[in-house]
Amino acid sequence: MTMVRGDINEAGQAATKAHEQARDHLMPHFTKGAAWRNNLGVINRAHGCYVYDTDNNEYLDGLAGLFCTNMGHGRADFAAIAAEQMEQLAFYPTWGWANPPAAEAAAMIADFAPGDLSEVFFVNSGSEAVESALKFARNYHLSRGDSARHKVISREWSYHGTTLGGLSVTGVPKFKEPFAPMLWEGTRHVRNTFGDTADELASAKAIEDMILAEGPETVMAVFAEPVQNGRGGLVPPEGYWPELRRICDKYGVLLVADEVICAFGRFGHWFASERFGVVPDIITFAKGVTSAYQPLGGMIARQGLVESIWESPAGAYMHGSTFGGHPVATAVAVANMKAMRDEGVLQHVLDNEAGFRARLDGLMTTSPVVSDVRGLGYFYAMELVADSETGTELSDTQRAGLQGGVLNQFCRDAGLLIRPDDRGATMLVVSPPLVADSDVLDDIAGRLAIILDNTKEWIARNN
Repeated sequence: MTMVRGDINEAGQAATKAHEQARDHLMPHFTKGAAWRNNLGVINRAHGCYVYDTDNNEYLDGLAGLFCTNMGHGRADFAAIAAEQMEQLAFYPTWGWANPPAAEAAAMIADFAPGDLSEVFFVNSGSEAVESALKFARNYHLSRGDSARHKVISREWSYHGTTLGGLSVTGVPKFKEPFAPMLWEGTRHVRNTFGDTADELASAKAIEDMILAEGPETVMAVFAEPVQNGRGGLVPPEGYWPELRRICDKYGVLLVADEVICAFGRFGHWFASERFGVVPDIITFAKGVTSAYQPLGGMIARQGLVESIWESPAGAYMHGSTFGGHPVATAVAVANMKAMRDEGVLQHVLDNEAGFRARLDGLMTTSPVVSDVRGLGYFYAMELVADSETGTELSDTQRAGLQGGVLNQFCRDAGLLIRPDDRGATMLVVSPPLVADSDVLDDIAGRLAIILDNTKEWIARNN
């Protein structure tokens, strides 16, 4: 439909108003003030793997929002399900009551979960999911009379959320330092799987060594992502997760797989734990469970753990939230999971991951600023250096410039919304919607090539 001049003027005025309101009143998340004031954009529509701002600029959503719009944008069927549920039952809390969508979503998730994980506790975000798992682990050990068990072991550069509990488990220094006096001191961090090999499994040994150093009777849980986001797409070596399972079983420690990013198809399985051959005691999830059409997160626990708490003197898991198990959010989760199943999305990821990886490896071959590509499925990190051929790392000045906004501007100029990451190295993280087909993957590669060329030229000018 052709827009007449009045429509264009009205749209322009609305865009200006949104921009001004955001600039003056909306506080951004994880965004520097200078970037918000000087380079603020407003996304107002989306379809498939692409989003558009109020100036009608097109961007390829190469990060699936934030690893969550797995089924892409603009699913009218999900919107219709949400509207229908709002008319039927918009809200009632799950404190002593259930609702049909929450019950159905829990049953589906339990059916998809590995092994005997069957009890689902809903919250609203990944951070809340981790917080819930922390409290659940403590409640479980108390139910068994192990009151000394309160410590958690997690890995360096790991990210487990923004709540004070989740932030305590997180291993990213810059996120923790401002709040250090407020954080719980029960976490111990050990090396992650970067550079680890299947022959040594040094990172798994580091976890066992820490359990022994702290005293097994004081450790309640090990938290780890199946593929770690922080430090850039760290894929564990073969045997790593089964070894963690053995260690935790040996010392009576709960094994928690933080799958807030990893679950619901990102690695071609409902849960990445299945891909790595392990059944954890608890899995945390969020993001892809609704493909971000509604906020929803949660944890899945083994039935025996829940029964232990219910049969203890406390008689209840002492945790909850107003909106956990929200009927609209869980109705959308059911619709999302059915669509993923019926449309073969998991197999689509597995069928395309080799080609996706080949495209990124090809860019590494042709670009001297890429030193490594890591990842699986539809999740990859490209590590950047000054010159991979000579082994020249980025200088401190180059690193500060690229991480301080230069890379982000290159991504925006190329119309590719991905994450320039600075957690442990200078990286580009690519993680598109799971429905991205060959044409979209080609488009990602083409836009990445522009970003890398601009980065190479910038590095040459800023020796």
